[in-house]
Amino acid sequence: MIPEIDPITQHAPALRGPVLMNQDWRDLTYVHWAVAPERIAPLMPPGVVPDVHDGATYVGLVPFRMANAGPGRRLREPYLGDFLETNLRLYSVDQQGRRGVVFLTLDCERLVVTVAARVAFGVRYRWARMTHDVGVGASGPVHRYRSRVRGSSASATLDLAIEVGPPIEPSALDHFLSARWGLHTSLAGSTRYIPNEHEPWPLHAARLRHLDGTLLEDSGFGDLRARDPDHVAFSPGVHTRFGLPTPAPRTQGMH
Repeated sequence: MIPEIDPITQHAPALRGPVLMNQDWRDLTYVHWAVAPERIAPLMPPGVVPDVHDGATYVGLVPFRMANAGPGRRLREPYLGDFLETNLRLYSVDQQGRRGVVFLTLDCERLVVTVAARVAFGVRYRWARMTHDVGVGASGPVHRYRSRVRGSSASATLDLAIEVGPPIEPSALDHFLSARWGLHTSLAGSTRYIPNEHEPWPLHAARLRHLDGTLLEDSGFGDLRARDPDHVAFSPGVHTRFGLPTPAPRTQGMH
């Protein structure tokens, strides 16, 4: 059995201890598909299970612009702190009841950032060619994200476009998918939880206009592209801060 799970709240718990890094996430798009929890359970780190909302968990495709990233609470790194990123993520909870995300892939256009993040956080960062363009649609801006992973995974591509609508009051599902105050990862042979804090996400309605490429297929979720997503939203962004990794030890009864 899992102990009592942290409630989903709009406001992040305050970070304890030093701030590892800070960054802005801008022009962020959420595209999600509901899937059975048992499908993604084998992809969770040890001691972590899929988090569930109304009987389902979700696979999230999340492209955005990283800006002003740097170490500590306020420092910024010129050039290396500004880049495009696309992540494919799952939703997780550990035996301490902490909700988070698990990244299947994180594609990034800065090689140095890609290498450093792999070592520091144990996540599957990949170097990619990426573009982000903003056009005009019938009811609002159209954001288009394109990427192609370099090297041995060069077949992983994405061409995604959404049309942004008006601001919305977040639903229970919006909170479940966006109010995530940490990530679970395998680091140095054990599962770690890396906390973050930021203001509540300002969300807008959004409509998927185009989705092509093989990014989902590359991670074993190619079937999702054949059906409409169950959730699409857009945010102009937030400023976020990350704390130091903490252990997420395995306990008996976690399954």
